[in-house]
Amino acid sequence: MIRHMRTGLMTASILALSSGAAFADYELNILHINDLHSRIESINKFDSSCSAEEEGKNECFGGVARLKPLIDQKRQELSGKNVLLLNAGDNFQGSLFFTTYKGLVEAEFLNLMKFDAMTVGNHEFDESEDGLAGFLDKIEFPVVTANVLPSHKSKIGDRIKPSIVLDVGGQKVGIVGAVANDTPELSSPGPDILIGDDVATTTAAVEELKKQGVDKIIALTHVGYPRDLAAIAKIPDVDVVVGGHSHSLLSNTDEKAEGPYPTMVDNPGGYKVPVVQAGSYTKYLGDLVVTFDDKGVVKAAKGDPILVDSSIKPDQSVLTRVAELGKPIEELRSKIIGRTEAPIDGSRDNCRAKECEMGSLVADAMLDRVKGQGVTIAITNGGGLRASIDAGDVSMGEAITVLPFQNTVATFQIKGDGIREALENGLSKLEEAGGRFPQVAGLKYSFDRSKPVGSRVVSVEVKEGAAYGPLDPAKTYSLVTNNYMRNGGDGYDVFKAKGENAYDYGPGLETVLADYLAAHQPFKPYTDGRITEVAAAAGATTDTLATETKPAAATDATATQPATGAAAATPASGPQKHVIAKGDTLWDLAKSFYGDGALWAKISEANGKPAPRHLHVGTELEIPAK
Repeated sequence: MIRHMRTGLMTASILALSSGAAFADYELNILHINDLHSRIESINKFDSSCSAEEEGKNECFGGVARLKPLIDQKRQELSGKNVLLLNAGDNFQGSLFFTTYKGLVEAEFLNLMKFDAMTVGNHEFDESEDGLAGFLDKIEFPVVTANVLPSHKSKIGDRIKPSIVLDVGGQKVGIVGAVANDTPELSSPGPDILIGDDVATTTAAVEELKKQGVDKIIALTHVGYPRDLAAIAKIPDVDVVVGGHSHSLLSNTDEKAEGPYPTMVDNPGGYKVPVVQAGSYTKYLGDLVVTFDDKGVVKAAKGDPILVDSSIKPDQSVLTRVAELGKPIEELRSKIIGRTEAPIDGSRDNCRAKECEMGSLVADAMLDRVKGQGVTIAITNGGGLRASIDAGDVSMGEAITVLPFQNTVATFQIKGDGIREALENGLSKLEEAGGRFPQVAGLKYSFDRSKPVGSRVVSVEVKEGAAYGPLDPAKTYSLVTNNYMRNGGDGYDVFKAKGENAYDYGPGLETVLADYLAAHQPFKPYTDGRITEVAAAAGATTDTLATETKPAAATDATATQPATGAAAATPASGPQKHVIAKGDTLWDLAKSFYGDGALWAKISEANGKPAPRHLHVGTELEIPAK
């Protein structure tokens, strides 16, 4: 049984108990989801809506009709135990259900599942505060986000709290929420909502809970796995972090997982904090069991996300309701717009880190749409690409699933130095798989991720006729992007500040994609080397923007901390430390620090011989001197 408790309430009976004998250990079961992204229907392996044929072959995952009975089943299994169901945000945006109903459908099904608490995600502001206000009008559970700070003019009012206290099995459990600091860049909260600093506001909310005698505190966040590890889990008195935003699958059994479930982080208070996340799109239900001692300190945490696959029988009443809600959009969705010879890769991992097939396709489609206006360059954000497309016929519904944000084509003029600045912004969040990663057409660029933010672009070339030549920093170019980026979204402030003759030309990107596929069928997916990643330079780099050779800096602040994967580093002359990132192996680390991967055993010996290719993200390694 869960009861909401008033702020500051502490009864005499609780005080009396606290002065008596020590309590027994307290076990809390936390079920959780994150990044629903309007996947009301089941999805296929490409994260698009599953077809009837795929359902017949048991190839589908998730969807609210599967998620609800799984939650019901877990609650039944845990009957009599302490259970919370939490939602880590980004329920909006990603399918025609959101495009049509603006969050009301998501609210209906979340109510049906009886969530205990939710934090807002950045996409909850995609329809400004108007869409979120309508959602808040309908939901039947509390929303907590400490760094959402509405003004007195806001339609949100006081309906989003910094924290809440729940009575779970006779124990007080505090829940504090947080959303990504760059939400104003990622979405559209509007002038009446300020997004505060996540750490500062969360810390303040936790301190308030401690004053109320709450000693079990969960941070329910939408800031991303790297931020949870580096900052949120280290806030004093935070006991558990349940996260979202980065779509991170944490697992002890899936080899593609970004880290273990839970990932244990050292808190400066001298204890370990379990951090969890459960993928995205209703494909997984997080299932964590946390044991607290009688002082409210986590002494054990275990679990693994549950794959919501075809073995889970959908709830028939929910399927019926989904079909009813889907009738107005079925005709549009089912329209065939083209055909592709092979799957078109639009995966998050690729489109936010390198040239991907969907990025090249969408950028080419945008550029093709406005080529008659003299536009020669296209830049679009990899985070705006939300799904892949499988081989065969392509429907309008699939195009909208790939490009669900209703962004429109926008054109403007900008000088070459502004284009370079834009590319540097796009590369500034590589370690976080930031959605601003630039997919392009009409130009080529190379980058070095080991360089500091702001100096990662190595070369830029623009297409002139059939050939490519160096980008001229003083020349004015015509560029096409989407209206979101043109207005400074995803950190592209340079487009808003330095762009000239801006025109939100339209139409919607999904229509541009559909028309391009219709004109180029059957479509053959491709990448052509327009974006390349280069190894860190030991000597000099050729910069085709400046058309001169520049000597490399004598020292590099990043040299002692290789970036994700096999980034280069200065050979270690003395003992150093390294925090494990996704993709790290002992061989790669030895190659980075010593210049010789064969010396990996030296690092292994110094750290208790961990599994060489299954290193735990967030763990700090000792790097002994060579």
